[in-house]
Amino acid sequence: MTGKIAINKIDAEQEKLIALAKKMWEHPETAYNEVNAAKWTEEILKDYGFEVETGAYGLPTCVVGRWGSGKPVIGILGELDALPGLSQKVCTTKDPVSPEAPGQGCGHNLLNVACLAAAVGAKAEMEEKKLPGTIVFYACPAEEVLTGKVFMARNGAFRDLDICFAWHGNSQNRVHFGTMNGLNSAIFHYSGRTSHAGGAPWQGRSALDAAELTNVGANYLREHVTPDIRIHYSYKEAGTAPNIVPDRASVWYYVRGLSREAIEDAYRRLVLCAEGAAHMTETELEVEFLGGCYNTMPNKVLTDLCHDTMAEIGVPEWTEEEKAFADALNKQSPRYEEVLRSGELDNGPISTIINDVEYETGGGSTDVGDVDHICPCCQVNTATYNLAAPGHSWQITACSGMSIGFKGMLFGGKVVAAAALKAIEQPELVEKAKAEFAEATKSSPYKCPIPMDVPVPQPR
Repeated sequence: MTGKIAINKIDAEQEKLIALAKKMWEHPETAYNEVNAAKWTEEILKDYGFEVETGAYGLPTCVVGRWGSGKPVIGILGELDALPGLSQKVCTTKDPVSPEAPGQGCGHNLLNVACLAAAVGAKAEMEEKKLPGTIVFYACPAEEVLTGKVFMARNGAFRDLDICFAWHGNSQNRVHFGTMNGLNSAIFHYSGRTSHAGGAPWQGRSALDAAELTNVGANYLREHVTPDIRIHYSYKEAGTAPNIVPDRASVWYYVRGLSREAIEDAYRRLVLCAEGAAHMTETELEVEFLGGCYNTMPNKVLTDLCHDTMAEIGVPEWTEEEKAFADALNKQSPRYEEVLRSGELDNGPISTIINDVEYETGGGSTDVGDVDHICPCCQVNTATYNLAAPGHSWQITACSGMSIGFKGMLFGGKVVAAAALKAIEQPELVEKAKAEFAEATKSSPYKCPIPMDVPVPQPR
């Protein structure tokens, strides 16, 4: 079976791989601050014989490992960043390691290592079989703020790839062919003039009023955008005391949609709302554009390849202790009744099946979408947490630091490695994937959403 050598290699190296995932779990780092994760990833890639560049594409915590030569050039996408405020111990009740600290609530410690494992496994089989081709592993920063791969793409990444694979932990074992939203992200900063709010309010110019009027305009705008558009916001600064007219206020917006065209039009109109608010309040507006990303566009040829490969390998078995852990988490989840009614729990508290290819459109976003628009790509999901876990939750952090997460991680690495090897041994698959990609993008070539004058964020 294609991939057998790779699978055996991943099994043989699992202790070392799990150790890296544990270190990343124990030392979570947020977007653009993944200094330790980058260093550890660089070290392990060198140990496995990859040519390594840290600080690739102008991003200090971006690590790229290359091995092999010639075609096809196959990319595998790892990720490094944790989420703020999701610290959690490995236990079945909410109990942070350190309150308000970051945590692996999206399982990127597993994501990075699953994809690294795939690269290591594929390399082992290519060496033994003397297969042609190049493996490129990317340890990408800042997926959680949806700009890491976009800055990488702006600075030249992914252009040399023939095909690319991504992986993400999930409650299910599946390959997703639906579309996830792209987005634009910006902060509107207002500057006004302070005054005594009770004694002489007419002398002030309220930056907070401007921010609030922006939100009023945005909320009226919702009626007049296409149904796929999602607009959401959070205040970053809103004054200091009620008796002082605020001279500083800022509000952070995401505009999501299923195409760059829809996103850019809705964002343009949102900026008009912000500019109008500044005029109404006689305040000054500064637009801090943080970046944007594309909607996902998975490749059907690669999707089918990964789904079939997953079915050939088969899902891991869960111990009674793991099932009990997941069951306890499920019963505390706000999704428990919904998942119970759906029948998803009929086979146990953790997924034991391989789902059909998923075609539903999702509301979230990922910067993998930009890679999708540069070369043929697809993303594999394997179960790394309990079936009822909410997204970006303490339950996912808990599972990402123990055997449930590690088993799903290794399974995902095996699927990606074997799929990549099949593509090498069956070059017609690569050509079909590229033909599908060419057809999908012929009228809409990739244009990076982040202008060159937007600087790459630096570690704090």
